[in-house]
Amino acid sequence: MRRYFARKLLVYALTFVVAVTVNWMIPRFMPGDPVAAMVSRARVSQPEAAEAMRAYYNNLFGFDQPVWQQYLHFWGALFQGDFGISVWVFPTPVSDVLLDALPYTLGLMIPAVLLSWIVGNWAGALAARRKVLDNTVLPAGYLLTAMPYMWIAVILAWALGSKAGWFPISGGYSLDIQPSWTLDFVLDLAHHWVLPFLSLFLVALGGWAIGMRNMIIYELESDYSSYLSALGAPQRLIRRYAFRNAVLPQVTGLALQLGVLVAGALVTEIVFAYPGLGSLILAAIQNQDFFLLQGAFLFIVIGVLIANFVIDVVYVLVDPRTRTGMAGGQS
Repeated sequence: MRRYFARKLLVYALTFVVAVTVNWMIPRFMPGDPVAAMVSRARVSQPEAAEAMRAYYNNLFGFDQPVWQQYLHFWGALFQGDFGISVWVFPTPVSDVLLDALPYTLGLMIPAVLLSWIVGNWAGALAARRKVLDNTVLPAGYLLTAMPYMWIAVILAWALGSKAGWFPISGGYSLDIQPSWTLDFVLDLAHHWVLPFLSLFLVALGGWAIGMRNMIIYELESDYSSYLSALGAPQRLIRRYAFRNAVLPQVTGLALQLGVLVAGALVTEIVFAYPGLGSLILAAIQNQDFFLLQGAFLFIVIGVLIANFVIDVVYVLVDPRTRTGMAGGQS
């Protein structure tokens, strides 16, 4: 088991280095000059003062150094927890801007991932056994899975926000309420959270339901199920074995789905102007904020890698074949 996890950690470490390097390169290949944008925002009329301001910002952000020195300085600062200074909200550190937005994204992602996985697998397992549910769950699942996150977010905002007036369609909380741990703020926060959560939950739910329904049917028609049935085993026991075997690919799919759901969360946040990492990325692109953009992507990369490692650990715990293979590798 130690060798298995050491190999996994090595793969994740290499993935982290490559992802962070690409993350560092992408903003620098983007068109535009963030320093020129900052000087333009200052509206300095004298050319000498504008040039002095440009030299100051280039020195402050390290743009006057060769690219390879900027890259090495980036890694050195990263290990010290320094993500640089935001160009968009200068001179606020990028880490402070990200930490303000991160709770909103995690508050959307974690419930959407876990609840859609649990409810989708439960609905798919029921649909595999009951024809009435199969005729309703399966078409609904295909419809939800085929819809992009942005479409369903717009439909929900139109139907439940603009027409019905049940939920607000933008923001993380009302502008007349100050963020604090009071009951009024928490209720207002939950009120703004419902529509972004539903758009992520519904799209992911369809995929899990279809996957589990198909896997349960495959397991119930397999040889070991027929053999157990011929021996007179109760159907409840056969369905329990079928569910245990069918849920393993769903655990693997959960790890693969995380990256897709992160992208969906970013789009959803932009549609609802939700104050999470998605809105920050959009603001960083619009304001050519290199440091904020690479900091937001870095948080996403770390989050996806940690989630995938947790899924690997869970897979070892729930799949006896993996543990057997690991024991054989050690012997």
